[in-house]
Amino acid sequence: MFDRRLLKEIPESKQYVQKQVVYQWLALIMNIINTILISVLCVSVVRKDFVLLDYSVLFIGIIVCLFIRAYLLKKANQCSFLGASFVKKMMRQRILRKVICLYNHYQENVSTGELLQLSVEGINQLETYFGLYLPQLFYSLLAPITLFIVVSFIDFISALVLFICVPLIPISIILVQKFAKKLLSKYWSSYTTLGNSFLENLQGLTTLKIYQSDEFKQQQMNKEAENFRKITMRVLIMQLNSISIMDIVAYGGAGLGSYFAITHYMNGSIGLFGALFIILMSFEFFIPLRQLGSFFHIAMNGIAASDKIMKILDIKQEQLTQVLKQEAIDIQVSSLSFQYNDDRKIIEDISFVVKPHQFVGIVGESGSGKSTIAKLLMGMYKHYDGEIMIQNQNRKIINDDSFLKRFVYITHEPAIFKGTLRDNLIFNQDISDDDIWKALKKVCLDEYFKNQDGLNTLILEGGSDLSGGQKQRLNLARALLKDSDVYIFDEATSNIDIESEENILSVIQELARQKTVIMITHRLSSVSLCDQILVMKNGCLIEQGTHQELLAHQQTYANLLLKQSELEVFQYE
Repeated sequence: MFDRRLLKEIPESKQYVQKQVVYQWLALIMNIINTILISVLCVSVVRKDFVLLDYSVLFIGIIVCLFIRAYLLKKANQCSFLGASFVKKMMRQRILRKVICLYNHYQENVSTGELLQLSVEGINQLETYFGLYLPQLFYSLLAPITLFIVVSFIDFISALVLFICVPLIPISIILVQKFAKKLLSKYWSSYTTLGNSFLENLQGLTTLKIYQSDEFKQQQMNKEAENFRKITMRVLIMQLNSISIMDIVAYGGAGLGSYFAITHYMNGSIGLFGALFIILMSFEFFIPLRQLGSFFHIAMNGIAASDKIMKILDIKQEQLTQVLKQEAIDIQVSSLSFQYNDDRKIIEDISFVVKPHQFVGIVGESGSGKSTIAKLLMGMYKHYDGEIMIQNQNRKIINDDSFLKRFVYITHEPAIFKGTLRDNLIFNQDISDDDIWKALKKVCLDEYFKNQDGLNTLILEGGSDLSGGQKQRLNLARALLKDSDVYIFDEATSNIDIESEENILSVIQELARQKTVIMITHRLSSVSLCDQILVMKNGCLIEQGTHQELLAHQQTYANLLLKQSELEVFQYE
């Protein structure tokens, strides 16, 4: 099992592999010398023809050889660690660069759950391949040849028998590989499927509870987990059986070589020294390939994962040269339809126009397609029907770098990073501390952080030391610092306290006086000041107009507003 593609992708790893093989081979030479000294010592003890000084020299020689061998093996382990660490670092960087190059629409090619698993567990499996298996593969070819040359000077027949038995181990590995490759491919598919389901269900747990679908998803995950358990057991059975076969070959071959050595000693073909040396070294013929077989099973996981990693790296990236002009931005959506799969359409045949500096609200019940519109505008998905035109240019061919300089997308799940407050807000060198404090003041967070450690306040991963409202307001401050032309707020006021909601809404309304703002929300009372309101239902745009116009129609918008008002009154009573 030798993957040329992996070595080609990371050619720098070759030097670590080469150094490790050299150190292992030198350690083998020291072991051969050490075995020669031990055999001479044993023969001298039996014959009693050595003086005390000779014994001392042999003991010192044996100890020196052991220390040198230990040092060489330590250096080999260091090369293994450095090589594996380098490979993991480079592969993670390449995956990250690929995802960055794919921008928002990477999910069309790979799910977030699978990407996470491959970036962590999948690349960790490559550590065994580059750090252990690959060097052992080359060393396993070199060691038996070296031992055959040395032993053949003592007894050619015994050396030949041992050398002939050695290939039986790689033959068994090759036979297992054909079966293992298919099995491990299924293993990784099952593993990533289970991981995707777990991540999606965990993220949508609140929604599943609301719609009482958590039990159905639990049963679905149980089936996937059971399928993964069965495949894992099949992998373990395959590994244990192949290891048993390799042990039989290794011990049987060593025993056969020792038998020939003893037989030749009995008939006088070789002396006691030769017989002892061959017996002691016979298993050394098989140890490298036996270890290779052990590494092989773990390395196969890495190869199976690398196939999926390469598919990500091989994703073709379109070179989009169309850029947005330095003028006001208008958005025209015409006959837009979209579906994630063939089951049902998420949005169907919707059309609307967003003029420069217009405040637009998109409302509707959960699952009506509001957030999907925002994701399509941001370019997260490009396999849709209809047209999204920005400055009379098709969104599909607009360069994402140019687009993201003018658009900001704010969701109800802000990305808060571990680090200082300054780290979370500064994304270019032009932002000063005064700019940060002004933005924090607008979102009413300045006093809180001044009472902490100012801009050096440490924030935990995901903002776990902040409340939901504080995280959302911090995310809004970051968006204000970007000072873009178009702001898209996707349920930015959901699941937060009343005080934070009122603060965020006031900032959005003030922002709408200067920028183009699209606000997606389930709270109809928050869009009353919008210049245009789009009402979604079951993926269709059923109403659009101002707050007053929609109330006058007395249709879906008016009915939804009335129901929400009654529920809010009931809640506060």
